[in-house]
Amino acid sequence: MATATLNATDAEKINKLKSDVASLSQISENEKSGFINLVARYLSGEAQHVDWSKIQTPTDEVVVPYDTLAPVSEDAAETKSLLDKLVVLKLNGGLGTTMGCTGPKSVIEVRNGLTFLDLIVIQIESLNKKYGCSVPLLLMNSFNTHDDTSKIIEKYANSNIEIHTFNQSQYPRLVVEDFRPLPSKGNTGKDAWYPPGHGDVFPSLKNSGKLDALLSKGKEYVFVANSDNLGAIVDLKILKHLINNKNEYCMEVTPKTLADVKGGTLISYEGKVQLLEIAQVADEHVNEFKSIEKFKIFNTNNLWINLQAINRLVQAESLKMEIIPNPKEVDGIKVLQLETAAGAAIRFFDHAIGINVPRSRFLPVKATSDLLLVQSDLYTLSDGFVTRNPARANPANPSIDLGPEFKKVSNFLSRFKSIPSIIELDSLKVTGDVWFGAGVTLKGKVTITAKSGAKLEIPDGKVIENKEINGPEDI
Repeated sequence: MATATLNATDAEKINKLKSDVASLSQISENEKSGFINLVARYLSGEAQHVDWSKIQTPTDEVVVPYDTLAPVSEDAAETKSLLDKLVVLKLNGGLGTTMGCTGPKSVIEVRNGLTFLDLIVIQIESLNKKYGCSVPLLLMNSFNTHDDTSKIIEKYANSNIEIHTFNQSQYPRLVVEDFRPLPSKGNTGKDAWYPPGHGDVFPSLKNSGKLDALLSKGKEYVFVANSDNLGAIVDLKILKHLINNKNEYCMEVTPKTLADVKGGTLISYEGKVQLLEIAQVADEHVNEFKSIEKFKIFNTNNLWINLQAINRLVQAESLKMEIIPNPKEVDGIKVLQLETAAGAAIRFFDHAIGINVPRSRFLPVKATSDLLLVQSDLYTLSDGFVTRNPARANPANPSIDLGPEFKKVSNFLSRFKSIPSIIELDSLKVTGDVWFGAGVTLKGKVTITAKSGAKLEIPDGKVIENKEINGPEDI
């Protein structure tokens, strides 16, 4: 993708921006130059659209089917030598605001009183204990989650796991009207800043000194995943495959369902594997992009990346991922934040591949409807691993649609005396002021609608199968 040069007006904007940014004492020199570079790339109008006619479906060499991966031997020494090369990095910059929480999303309780972070720590601890290895955990925080996370991880001080934290960059939001940084205009609160997306993991890993420290300890690969994806656990088969084949980058993809039609997909483009996001697709091709016939897979954001390769590309300033403009409003002022995504970096790495993994490796908790799934009897918990209950015959999870009364975690929890049994549920839609008793079982297609202004209680022990309930008389 060719970079257009800046016209005179834009060059002037950048010069003004440089002088504004130079006086911002809250951020480092690395952050200042990273921000200026991002804005300059944005203004230069780098091509965002791909030539639709050049898109090819990746072959099995490019997107490797998971079931063709060689098994890992039973030899504990071989497993230890694999794990000694690994680092686990969780993206921990997000707040749980959409679910009504104030702190980092990773401290929402998922199951049995354990948070996302507890489960991640237990998983890595059990690996370290079982194989006598030392897999460290890195948490990439944002300025929003740093303080809280630092306090929270103190409770793991006596565990057999090294936990390191570092912050992703802090960039000023841009005022759309005059392209000046919001903090330069008198807004000095947190709202004036933003973390520039998880594509920032690469420079931040380097700038924090963590990358050099890991390389000096002989670490070779980092497994990067969202902290809210309960399926993103260490997989030795994937790690072994990447080491044996010298793949610098691997993106885990999984088959699309109708719920995932907007997710980014992998394509072969001009001889390289590339991530195609919906934002890059021209309007006339959007329906084709969403088709699960043509684009059968989507990005889980579970990424495996060679640390030496990250070092090489960051130093060469080669990681020019597509820019995602994200318009916002702060105190009535229209602002713009420019972001990048880690998955888009795939095209810069050598021998980059996708691996088409089972759906079980993608279990994100984005809303309370997802929380209902993972807290139910659909899953079991052992050694920090959340595993699907084999008693469920249908390979797909039930579709759950909870009304706004259930949106916040605290409200969600108060409305269930206990989480219903949903092993045989196909779909659930709940609307209005509905409360669930203990030991309720839901099967087939269930719709529960409370009349406006009325409270509807589902009694303890009730079994509801293929029913539409609009009032107590239907129960």
